[in-house]
Amino acid sequence: MQGIAVFQGKLEGGYITFYQDDSQSPVKINIHVKHLSPGKHGFHIHEKGNLLKKDCSECKGHWNPHNKTHGGLHTDNSHAGDLGNIVANDSGEVNTHISTDKITLYGKYSIFGRSIIVHVDEDDLGKGGHSDSLTTGHAGKRLDCAIIGHA
Repeated sequence: MQGIAVFQGKLEGGYITFYQDDSQSPVKINIHVKHLSPGKHGFHIHEKGNLLKKDCSECKGHWNPHNKTHGGLHTDNSHAGDLGNIVANDSGEVNTHISTDKITLYGKYSIFGRSIIVHVDEDDLGKGGHSDSLTTGHAGKRLDCAIIGHA
């Protein structure tokens, strides 16, 4: 199964693809984004695919169907939507691939219809000691969002 999310706002022209061979396989995520400031940016799947507001606030919180705390991509007890950081090069571009078994394109916990959000700041992966470290990773404002749909 395949999914895609295409940015239409500040990251216009950027997109994320998702591939999963079957319901037991990890999801392969290909990230192609430009127009970022160089460095790390929080990268998460959020609950809703509601883009009625340009600030992405209607997308709600991180996708967290199992009621866990915030962490990184490889943290066992973290939100399903916690994908860590993407790192923009000096030209503000990201072209990378990750794989995870925290999310699925199948069944009742499918990510279809949810949103993917790139944040302005680095995600502290729940280790920053800020009041919002264990909920948002202190990743700052939402830079842009896109709905995850079937490819």
